Amino acid sequence: MAYIPIFLDVTGRECVVVGGGEVAARKVESLLEAGAHVTVVSPRLSPPLESLVASRSVTHLARDYQRGDIRACVLVYAATDDPKLHRDLAAEARALGIPVNVVDVPELCTFIAPAVLHRGALQIAISTGGASPAFAARLRRDLEDQFGPEYARTLEVLRAARRRLHADEIDSAERMRRLKDLATSALPAAIAAGDVAAIDRILATHLGDGVDLDALKLARAEFHR
Repeated sequence: MAYIPIFLDVTGRECVVVGGGEVAARKVESLLEAGAHVTVVSPRLSPPLESLVASRSVTHLARDYQRGDIRACVLVYAATDDPKLHRDLAAEARALGIPVNVVDVPELCTFIAPAVLHRGALQIAISTGGASPAFAARLRRDLEDQFGPEYARTLEVLRAARRRLHADEIDSAERMRRLKDLATSALPAAIAAGDVAAIDRILATHLGDGVDLDALKLARAEFHR
């Protein structure tokens, strides 16, 4: 099987997780972090899911899955120990055109969940095409050392730089050139070192004289080490 990598916006949209165990809890947590509305279908819940239900972070249908439970959703995860339920749920999701992930059964999935490294707005997704989620997790751990927290700060600066250049009504071709040059500069290294003076020099070089952290309305103290 081949997959197209894609990032899906589920903000404010309904997603369903069928299952109440630890794996289901992790799927729910990732959906909540992405801003989704989540419904959990399971007669029993693990302690983490019980806490989420108690805080009204998720909707809970305290019963076995019934056909039609996913009709209004945009994404569904199945994480139970019932192979027949998984087959039936996957078939229903396919018929309704709803992306479905059946945990550890790639042949029933229409999408697979990658291992993801988060650094602020930066997300690096790693997939082995369902061959070995454990190896994908290993690669994510390897990348954690390569991509430190400075990459989150770098994206904050790049986002602010884009806003500044749009506000200044810079010609689009020139704006793209400046942003590309800034993105390929030594900015991450300067941020990692906490060298605020170097950060300001890089910004002035690529965005124009007088443009520094203050001009981008970024808190200078947050870039000190």
